[in-house]
Amino acid sequence: MTYSLLYRGFLSSCNYSCGYCPFAKRIESRARLHRDRQSVERFANWIAEQTSDQWKILFTPWGEALTRSWYRTALTRLSHLPQVQRVSAQTNLSCGVRWINDCNLERLSLWTTFHPSEVSAVAFAAKVIELRGQGVQLSVGMVAIPGALSDVDAMRDRLPPDVNMWLNAQQPRRRPFTEDEVARFSRIDPYFPLTLRPERSLGRPCPTGEVSFTVDGDGDMRRCHFVDSVIGNIYTPNWRASLMPRVCPNASCKCFLGTSQLLSTNSASALSNRLALLEH
Repeated sequence: MTYSLLYRGFLSSCNYSCGYCPFAKRIESRARLHRDRQSVERFANWIAEQTSDQWKILFTPWGEALTRSWYRTALTRLSHLPQVQRVSAQTNLSCGVRWINDCNLERLSLWTTFHPSEVSAVAFAAKVIELRGQGVQLSVGMVAIPGALSDVDAMRDRLPPDVNMWLNAQQPRRRPFTEDEVARFSRIDPYFPLTLRPERSLGRPCPTGEVSFTVDGDGDMRRCHFVDSVIGNIYTPNWRASLMPRVCPNASCKCFLGTSQLLSTNSASALSNRLALLEH
């Protein structure tokens, strides 16, 4: 069986201070960082033991993880495990990149995000170009903010044509996007309009909790980041018994990581294609 797994541990801090982010410049105690490190190492050890299944793993931390050595170590280790088809991480790319030389680049990918208030487009694009030159698979994302067309255009103009760029509509936002803004953002990311509105999901079949699930620092399993009910724990012998077909219990799904899992809709199909693009 091939499982898609989202890992989100105890880390909830970031070295950036973006105005739209609740984790900006949050500082954590040494005790909490130690707990997070132990949890990440335990998770990597568990994946190493799961040789009867195949895995696609995405680290989706609250904040920035790759400035922490234990996340870089985990990504490096997991990229070399034969049962791991792909290991990815969301990152603002502010960390050093020498550690990537020790990774299996056929299985590593980075979901990088450009934050124009924290780093220049020139510096960010230069690091992206450096990584692409080394053979690193990555995409570049931005939070699309009404009135911020120039920031988005500046980044797209500096990126190599083969680097996919994705845009997520700011939530919440001070004003709606104009028709011109939607059109211009959509020329850069054709799937951008699908991030403007929630997808109705109540009662619809969804493979989360069956072949896709999330894991937190304690090993607790949930269907996705948007359904809080715990369905099991990976550190128990019968963790597979927690996985079964289910329908969505929420009125709507507000993020493409969740919406891309929904079945039998054109929007979900489009978002699934978008999800695949982010990994290359």
